[in-house]
Amino acid sequence: MADPLYELLAPYFNTTSPPSIDDPTTTKYLTRLTTLPLISLQATEPQSLSQSTHSTNLSLQSLSARSTTALTASSAHLSTLRTALPHFASCTANLQATIPALDSRALAFSSRYSRSAENEVLDRRKTALLMARNVDRLSDILELPTLLSSAISSSSTAQNSSNTSNYTSALDLHSHIKRLYALHPTSPIIHSIMKQAETAMQEMTTTLISTLRSPTIKLATALRTINFLRRITPDLSPSPSITPNNEGSLGALFLICRLATLTATLSALSPLRALADQETSRRQRNDQTVPLSSNASAWSGGQQTERYLKRYIEVFREQSFAIISMYKSIFPASPDTDSLSPQFKLANLKSTALLEQSSNSVEQDPLLPLPSALSTFPLHLLSLLTTTLSQYLPNIRDKSSRESLLTQVLYCAGSLGRLGGDFSMVISLFAGANGDGNENENEEEWVEVMKKHRELAGRLEALASGVGVKGGRS
Repeated sequence: MADPLYELLAPYFNTTSPPSIDDPTTTKYLTRLTTLPLISLQATEPQSLSQSTHSTNLSLQSLSARSTTALTASSAHLSTLRTALPHFASCTANLQATIPALDSRALAFSSRYSRSAENEVLDRRKTALLMARNVDRLSDILELPTLLSSAISSSSTAQNSSNTSNYTSALDLHSHIKRLYALHPTSPIIHSIMKQAETAMQEMTTTLISTLRSPTIKLATALRTINFLRRITPDLSPSPSITPNNEGSLGALFLICRLATLTATLSALSPLRALADQETSRRQRNDQTVPLSSNASAWSGGQQTERYLKRYIEVFREQSFAIISMYKSIFPASPDTDSLSPQFKLANLKSTALLEQSSNSVEQDPLLPLPSALSTFPLHLLSLLTTTLSQYLPNIRDKSSRESLLTQVLYCAGSLGRLGGDFSMVISLFAGANGDGNENENEEEWVEVMKKHRELAGRLEALASGVGVKGGRS
């Protein structure tokens, strides 16, 4: 029934765009018309259509007002769509043509720069990234030689107790550098740091040796210095099976340094020695011009020589006692060895105790253990003293002066005798050294000096024991 109604209303449709009968809206509206009575079709339906048309117009107007910009843009894009689509199609074709080449390049890149493949560029980048992540550690490692040099230089300039801690810090830094070198022996940076550290440690060793040559060195300072040298140069301090007292070559080094100090101290007496040399020259000229029998009465000099020898013997006694006592404190004798015998005499150096070896050491090496450096050092000191006395003692022909000097030599021998180095009998070598020609009196001179010295020593011991008894009774 909707079709006849549509045909009945067809003449009244807009000829430009008539509604289609297949449109659901049109079909629905025609079905609704068939349900309305005639009165509603004549009275209310025209008004309802007018209202619907008016509301639709208002909705269209508001929609057009809101969507003017969008519609304009859509229109513009729609106008370029005809040219844009062909261009897009051509670009898509070009992209499709280049995809195989891109895929091959991507495969080549992935195979070249993969983690499993070896590549210098990747290695350099990995190295750069590793260095960037560990830049703080590298900075600390590169600053190690500077810190080591600073610790050593500050210890060299500081003359107080703080230099001990600085030297300890320097040794700890050197040990750390050696551990790094053991872990990374092929690293150029670590190798360079190790070379700088070795140079700094050589400077520290030189400074420590200079400390051993200081004229005012104390036992505590010498002991610390030897301990530092043991840590710096462990090769100089081998096991006790090679050398006694665990001294190694450090004992000889200590004695050489102190001997150099003693020689420098004695060299400071050169003004007095120059005056003594002048007296020696005058005595020799006098001996050539005056007959031998009257030399004793003709020669009246020797005062400057006496001053020089007294000062020489005094310095020798103080320094030699300090050297040997300090040595024995730094390198104490082990129970089975003795570096210097208590019964040390000039003609009887009991150094055979140093050559006693156990059965095992004999089987290994018959020359071990080596004797202590102190076993022959007193002989060298004694040679210095006897050479000087032999050269200058003939200038002194006054009996009291000679006895005073020989007594001073005996006190020096007694001082070393407390350490096992008594050389009292050395004064017998100077019999006949006054050049007066009377050998019998000269031979009895040293005997008389020895007797007087022993009598005086006995009196002092008796006095000391008497004081001790009185003190005990009180």
